[in-house]
Amino acid sequence: MERRYQDKVVLVTGSSRGIGRCLALRFAEEGARVVIHYFRNGDAARQTAAEAEARGAEVLMVKANLAEEAKVHALFDAVAEHFGRLDVYVHNAASGRNRRALELDVKGWEWTQNVNTRSFLIGAQRAAALMHNGGAMLAISSFGADRVFPYYTSVGASKAAAEALVRYLAVELAPLRINVNAISAGAVETGALEHFPEIEQTWEKIKQKLPYHRMVTADDVAHLALFLCSPQAEMIRGQTVRIDGGITLVLP
Repeated sequence: MERRYQDKVVLVTGSSRGIGRCLALRFAEEGARVVIHYFRNGDAARQTAAEAEARGAEVLMVKANLAEEAKVHALFDAVAEHFGRLDVYVHNAASGRNRRALELDVKGWEWTQNVNTRSFLIGAQRAAALMHNGGAMLAISSFGADRVFPYYTSVGASKAAAEALVRYLAVELAPLRINVNAISAGAVETGALEHFPEIEQTWEKIKQKLPYHRMVTADDVAHLALFLCSPQAEMIRGQTVRIDGGITLVLP
């Protein structure tokens, strides 16, 4: 099997669980040296790291609270010290205050923007400096960026901002041969949404609308990510590619 990322250094933020974990393991399978980032889920991160190593990958684990600017820099300092370079940066980590717009507090709003958007900007600035021979950046977004999902106000707004940032970065970084895109993943049933109010009812409504016979999986997102970060996607730049099984094509 072709190993598209042989000896490439890949950082996936929020890679202890869910989509991030799947991404890290898939990059590892294709020969990458992977950076496993986590904040709270140390046991899950260690499990992911062990599985990546079992696939033959060199692994660096870094704990960092992306809500803090200094910790974002510390994450990239660790990458620079250990590997000396970076080839792929995937901004997957996300958090949020699960409130309706009129119930959203400023502290929750700022926390969400700092983790989901500000850290992406700082990360992109630091990653670009480590991509000595070009590279790729990818932001994991969601259909909440341009659709209304219950209790998703803070996260949806942050994802929309991240998608806008992708476009600006794609243009500015093109001369450095760095490609930047986003994936808008819809209806991926992971633990990330389990704390949202009324989530079971929301999932049932989504499943009833699905035009295809199943939900999108983390593996589906990984397939697309591995393509978008590869040389084969060289001319796809500054785009948000939707992967949602067609659910956003269906009228309410």
